[in-house]
Order: sequence, then C-alpha cells, then structure tokens
Amino acid sequence: MHNLYIVPTPIGNLEDLTLRALRILREVALIAAEDTRTSRILLDHYDIKTPLISYHEHNKLIRLKDIIETLQQGDVALISDAGTPGISDPGYELVQAAISMGINVIPLPGANAATTALVASGLPTDSYLYLGFPPRKTTQLRQFIEDLSIERRTMIFYESPNRLTKTLAVMLEILEDRPAVVARELTKLYEEILRGSLTELIQHFLETPPRGEITLLVAGYVEEGVPELWDEARVRAVLAGRLAQGEKRSAAVKAVAQESGWDRRTLYDMEL
Repeated sequence: MHNLYIVPTPIGNLEDLTLRALRILREVALIAAEDTRTSRILLDHYDIKTPLISYHEHNKLIRLKDIIETLQQGDVALISDAGTPGISDPGYELVQAAISMGINVIPLPGANAATTALVASGLPTDSYLYLGFPPRKTTQLRQFIEDLSIERRTMIFYESPNRLTKTLAVMLEILEDRPAVVARELTKLYEEILRGSLTELIQHFLETPPRGEITLLVAGYVEEGVPELWDEARVRAVLAGRLAQGEKRSAAVKAVAQESGWDRRTLYDMEL
C-alpha cells in the first residue's frame, strides 16, 4: 500500500522546512504542487529532483486521475505554494479521493500562517475559529460578518492587501470596535505584526496601504456585564497565586470564579 503525504512548506523562510519533509520530498515518486513555478524555487534550493506536476483549482479534475494512478505504483507528496496543503486549497479533494481508494494519507506537521499569527497575536488561543478568505462582494461580506457578530472565539481570516481596509471597515460597522491583529509577511524579511483596535488598524492602513501576505485576527464577542472567559493558564496562575498567599481554597475559588467566568466546582477540583 502506497502513501499520500501531506507536506507543509515554508510560508516565507526557506529554513522552516523540516528534516522529515526534506526526506519525504526526495523519496516520493511524485510531488503534486499548487503552483510548480513557486514550488520549484523551494525544490531547487534543496536540490530536490523529484518529478513535479501542478494540482490546483483549475485542473484538479484532470490531475486527480493522474495522481491516483501514480499512487497505485508509488508514494506521492502533496504541497501548496506555502503552508499546509488542504487549507484554503483543493488539497482536501485529493485526500478524499485517496481515502476512498484505500490509500494511506500521512500528514506532516509544519508551517501554517493562521496558527503562527495566532500564537503571537496576544488574543485568546484556547479556542479559535479559522474562516479562510472573506467573500469579495460587499453584500456577501456583510452577511458573512453579521453571522459572526456574537462569535465568542478568536477569529482568523486570510485577506488580500487591496481588500483589507474594506473588510476592517465592515467589521467595525457590524462587530463594533474590538481588539484585532494584522500579521503581515510572516517569517519573511519585512514581517510585521500590528495590534490594536479595529479603528486603530483602519487608520494605520489608510495612511500606510498594506502589502504582502496578510493574516487577520479579530477578538471574539464579549457580552456586556459578563466577564470574559479566562483561558486555563490564566486561571491556574491566579488561583495558585491566591493560595500561595495563604488564602483558603474555598475563598480563592469563589473569587476566581467570579472574575474568570469559570465554574466554581471545576476550579475547586483543579490540580495545581
């Protein structure tokens, strides 16, 4: 039984390709890439001579048959232009086809702009929602944002530079002002992470038009009068701090429950 490897590639810095990914790309019979011109830069950099074919939205129906036939004879690696294949590209359809044929699908961990931006954003990371690219048309964009108006999780989007300011403006109008982050050109020479309110980010990009690959993160909805739910690390730190100061556990639990929004019984049973 042969394998379909899902191989993440660097999102900017070529040094971010893992040793395992290098080995797989050299050993497989074929590499299926979103854009062979972009992928050739990476493969040439590491002197990888494996045969390369394109697999993207516009030729996926034709290429699926070719790739599945190759998988009957040997292993295939699926890569995207940058990051993890199958996220915001047709890679998942190849995965579905491979699974239906009884072919092993082996994912490799690696680069991903959404989670890379998230961990540096300063926004809650315990629960988040990845939403890909927002709709381009204004009517669809407004409905898309309205459907997220009471979403409590941190929201992650990809957006193009020429649409970013418009998207931020629609978000400000519908979601009202709230914390947001724009991560630009991650891992590249001109990497930039801008944190602020939606209003502040709009003002910045009106003065300095955005460029490059963009990941947009927006804080989730917080109901007025209801405390924002703390993540577990913060809860543990505050509770441990109160207990270290000699406060009784029952009193500490009651106070932290009121401040954090966590259930009192969960806090009482929490091992520190």
